[in-house]
Amino acid sequence: MMELGDKVTAVHLKRTAYLYVRQSTLRQVVEHTESTKRQYALKQRAVSLGWRVEQVIVIDSDLGESGASTVDRDGFQKLVAEVSMGRAGIVLGLEVSRLARNSADWHRLLEICAFNDTLILDEDGVYNPSAFNDRLLLGLKGTMSEAELHVMRMRMIGGVLTKARRGELCPLLPIGFVYDDENKVVLDPDQQVQESVRLIFSLFRRTGSAYALVRHFRDKGLLFPSRPLFGPNRNELLWVPLQRSTIMRVLNNPRYAGAYFFGRTRGRRRPEGGRPNSSKPVPKEQWHALIREAHPGYIEWETYEGNLKRLEENCRAHPIHLKVPPREGPALLQGLAICGNCGRRMAIRYHWRGAELVPDYLCQYQTVEKLERACMSVPGANVDNAVSALLMEAVTPVALEVSLAVQQELLSRLEEVDQLRLKQVERARQEANLAQRRYMQVEPENRLVADTLEAEWNRRLQALAEARLEYERQRSLDRQLLDQEKREKIMALVYDFPRIWKDPGTPVREKKRLVAMMIEDVTLTRGTEITMHVRFKGGLTRTLSVPIALNAWKKYMTAPAVLAEIDRLLDDHTDAEVARILNERGLASGRRMKFTGQIIGALRKGNRLKSRYERLRERGMLDVNEMAAVLGTSMRTIYIWHRQGQLKPHRYNDSGAYLYEVPEADSPLRSQHRKYRRGKSANQLVHLTNNELQHEA
Repeated sequence: MMELGDKVTAVHLKRTAYLYVRQSTLRQVVEHTESTKRQYALKQRAVSLGWRVEQVIVIDSDLGESGASTVDRDGFQKLVAEVSMGRAGIVLGLEVSRLARNSADWHRLLEICAFNDTLILDEDGVYNPSAFNDRLLLGLKGTMSEAELHVMRMRMIGGVLTKARRGELCPLLPIGFVYDDENKVVLDPDQQVQESVRLIFSLFRRTGSAYALVRHFRDKGLLFPSRPLFGPNRNELLWVPLQRSTIMRVLNNPRYAGAYFFGRTRGRRRPEGGRPNSSKPVPKEQWHALIREAHPGYIEWETYEGNLKRLEENCRAHPIHLKVPPREGPALLQGLAICGNCGRRMAIRYHWRGAELVPDYLCQYQTVEKLERACMSVPGANVDNAVSALLMEAVTPVALEVSLAVQQELLSRLEEVDQLRLKQVERARQEANLAQRRYMQVEPENRLVADTLEAEWNRRLQALAEARLEYERQRSLDRQLLDQEKREKIMALVYDFPRIWKDPGTPVREKKRLVAMMIEDVTLTRGTEITMHVRFKGGLTRTLSVPIALNAWKKYMTAPAVLAEIDRLLDDHTDAEVARILNERGLASGRRMKFTGQIIGALRKGNRLKSRYERLRERGMLDVNEMAAVLGTSMRTIYIWHRQGQLKPHRYNDSGAYLYEVPEADSPLRSQHRKYRRGKSANQLVHLTNNELQHEA
């Protein structure tokens, strides 16, 4: 090894010495102060080697940062930048692990130091990265530092996993659970919290939709408990509006089924290293620990698995083969239509036909998975009409059962909501009583504290009064809604189901729910017509055949009889005259609109009918130029004879243009010889309009 004097040269001493100080965690910074002192003491080593005190720069901005990666280590990045620009003569660190515990970062620093002839100093000595032996030793130290980090991590992870497999690890609990004095998981002693959690599972069992739960809480003015993990209200019980993400966390958490679990997700590290920035769920078989019936729960394990299956069916990312709950849109068979070719669930696409939103049932599995043509597409208008007619025919045997189920559901919902609102009143009363006790226990001499507590007591009493009024108002509103409006509609469902079904005021979502209650699925097959195999919930099946809905161009095509009449009228009339005649007869176009000259022209061109001009030309009629040439006169004279009635004109368009019949051979017009008007050439006369010639005449 080279001697110390051979390593530190005058070139190195002209540059700056950089002392890098780092501790892995903030706890080490506070508790392991001796390590920090030893790192700062290396400054004297640089001075003893020949650097002046002002030449030694200390970089300690990475105190509390891990050395596993350069991510978020601004101090280390600054050090690398200074070395890269050739400003560093030596880099000082207590040991290799202080600079980096990642071999890639360490070797990158070694390469930069070797390229710029920068020395490295640790507690054992000075190294020159350009020398092979020193570089080999530094590389070995870096490898050992990374291995040490791996061993420490595995020891900690192994201890955590072992404790988790025994069910003794105490992670954070979801809302609705707390730890008791013996670190056992129990239900939250707050009854309002328990009732709120139970209401989530109860409503999801009936509606099957997370959005329906959010809408229910919002419409009823209910709040959901929450304990923030961060912020000024950390771990305090707060009541906040319910969100869909909260519902998904509750439904997906096995804790609510009384199960202990660990390792449900795996962290994925960033490409540059560092802490995991994302997590990926893994199958249940790969969880580190899963202990059923480990503590009290809100639901059974079978109910939890059923909820997961229902959420999977509701997933919008897989509409090809899974069921979906009733949502917006007029398609009645949403989530119920099955492709008759491949047996997969059919998706729905909507398009506008005039002012009407029309559904199409589409089997797009081949398109999504294999980028091939869609398996089958079925127009949904006639299909939905057939389903409506079938329900109105088959609803009579099950109408009473359906109405009673709906009535029972409404009653149970109102009772649950009423209990939650009552809990809110009880909570307000408890807070008012607590404020009263605080006020009564204060010493009379301490007037400032007494005034504050009295104001708090008054505020709690006011909140209690408002809670009572709101409870009574909502209770009265709910009972009135059930007794007057809902009960009448429920009873009318038994006796007058077709009227309610056809009522425009009945929401489409409710129609879809009725369809889902009675129909299991409908298999669609498309041929010359659409074949529907309907399977009811009880096992009854029906097969229907409906015609395929016409395309827009077929639906709005003008009737052949009307086109024939247009063809006949064009022999003697212009487009506008034909339109006027058809309107007088009460005929209309394919879109049920009155005819105009433009519509007649479009129909004539679209159906390749001859125009009136073509028909007159076929009869041998001439325009003004040709007639002037035949009679040997000017265009002006032709217009004059036109006005005098000596020629037989025929109008061929709506702009006042004419074609003329050729006079007979013995006509006096053929024997007359007319000269062109003096001072005007034939080309100029061609551009004279009819109005100009009339004015000139």
